[in-house]
Amino acid sequence: MSANPKIPHTAPRASSIFDAYALSEIRRAAATGVYDIRGGGAKRPMPHFDDLLFLGASMSRYPLEGYREACTTAVTLGDRFAEQPIELKIPITIAGMSFGSLSGQAKEALGRGASAMGTSTTTGDGGMTPEERQHSKQLVYQYLPSRYGMNPDDLRKADAIEVVVGQGAKPGGGGMLLGQKITQRVAKMRSLPEGIDQRSACRHPDWTGPDDLEIKIHELREITGGRIPIYVKIGASRPYFDTALSIKAGADVVVLDGMQGGTAATQEVFIEHVGIPTLAAIRPAVQALIDADMHRKVQLVVSGGIRNGADVAKCLALGADAVSIGTAALVALGDNDPRWEAHYQALGTTAGCYDDWHAGEDPAGITTQDPDLCKRLDPLVAGQRLANLLAVMTLECQTIARANGKSDVRNLEPEDLVALTVEAAAMAKVPLAGTDWIPGQGL
Repeated sequence: MSANPKIPHTAPRASSIFDAYALSEIRRAAATGVYDIRGGGAKRPMPHFDDLLFLGASMSRYPLEGYREACTTAVTLGDRFAEQPIELKIPITIAGMSFGSLSGQAKEALGRGASAMGTSTTTGDGGMTPEERQHSKQLVYQYLPSRYGMNPDDLRKADAIEVVVGQGAKPGGGGMLLGQKITQRVAKMRSLPEGIDQRSACRHPDWTGPDDLEIKIHELREITGGRIPIYVKIGASRPYFDTALSIKAGADVVVLDGMQGGTAATQEVFIEHVGIPTLAAIRPAVQALIDADMHRKVQLVVSGGIRNGADVAKCLALGADAVSIGTAALVALGDNDPRWEAHYQALGTTAGCYDDWHAGEDPAGITTQDPDLCKRLDPLVAGQRLANLLAVMTLECQTIARANGKSDVRNLEPEDLVALTVEAAAMAKVPLAGTDWIPGQGL
């Protein structure tokens, strides 16, 4: 018998902290000396709408009968002060995504799809294109800190103005548009040099707080003759106070963007580590509206990680008036489609994971300015795909509302919900399933 028997090794064990992705990111940073830039929004697991369930109706609640009993989906946005508020047929809008970040064909497709379903689109940074205005029956003009492409004539052509104070993927930070996407047309619209990297400002140059925002809103109303609504968009960070200050400044609509919201390009450290989840942001914002006696008078639009009609219904049940989608809309157009798998693999990724939207190499022709790639996207086909998605999401939301006995999707309420986890129950302020307990509110 050997005096030194071989001791068996235990199985290799990966670190939960230094996992494969963390190790690869350390190696990439060590090799390049630059931080990672990407799009696509937060990818880490966090409480989201899947952690909530609807109770439905049975004996103690009376459901509506299938498609035979009406369930209204229309919503009016901006009737606090505006002479011509936005009238939507469905409570789902298209979030701001810029021409520059997106191709002209993609912006046209968004306008076609949204208009077919009676809802609005939003310009994003960089100004308004004639194609976007032509194909969007209701167009919201984003007024951003960069002021890229901004001019009073386009403000007057808009159906609403959205003053962007923050974005959910990067509250407190600005976006980026790399030089390869700044073509001659993009550069001319933004008054920038062609082919040079551009970084958007993180705060507006002509105000330092909510009192200055009030002055700016008055100025925008004067430019547009008080005709159209003024939205204020806030990134989810301190939603109670930011909503309260937006109301005080005179906003007609507050747009609340959670950290699951996508972005065309910013630092990954921002995307994954700044802001709070959409689920956690809604109830504080609603509470601010209630405390100001402005709930349903100033409308709340929620965005950030909304994928289907159930997500829409849950936002409405928590107190929102409408939602806005960005990433889901791009997927509907054809983003990350497996049909381009060989092209994604050539870029070192795979369909469903492609997030280098800033690189200008999108095989689907959506987040690019390359004319050859742009030709791959047919705006008519892509617009119809978006319209189909919006129709399905609306029907799903109606189905859930009817199952809870509601004749209007905005009649959904927190009482219709329960949570599957303690975290979701605390964030949404609804009971943990099977109990009457809402964490933080006693037994």
